Amino acid sequence: MKGMGSKTKKRLLSAGIFLVLFAAECLIALYVHDRLVRPYVGDMLVVILLYFFVRILFPEGFRLLPLWVFLFAAAVEISQYFHLAALLGVEHIRAARLILGATFDWKDIGCYGAGCLLLAGIEKLAGQGMTGWRRDKI
Repeated sequence: MKGMGSKTKKRLLSAGIFLVLFAAECLIALYVHDRLVRPYVGDMLVVILLYFFVRILFPEGFRLLPLWVFLFAAAVEISQYFHLAALLGVEHIRAARLILGATFDWKDIGCYGAGCLLLAGIEKLAGQGMTGWRRDKI
């Protein structure tokens, strides 16, 4: 990693974390059928996954990213209340159902909030933000 710029290092680290979380989410979706990990931990991890995806694209300078990720996730959840997939006529497409979801649940919003609070807490404890982002640039 010597000779690489700071942004490139941050992007690579974020990409690595993203890939690990993506693999974990896939394993949970395919093999875990319980009442704790799949519905709650999976929903917490999905916002952390989104956070690191955004950090690949914008390694610096994205203020309050955990809040923005939460608002996005909550908006997707609320769209489920209004049956957005059906309104768009894509409810029969598996990928659309997976991305947009099918059923609204307040517990999902709570899990998204918990995941984003965890991210915000880690950023605060790190003092520089996740994986080395300066606090004044987050």
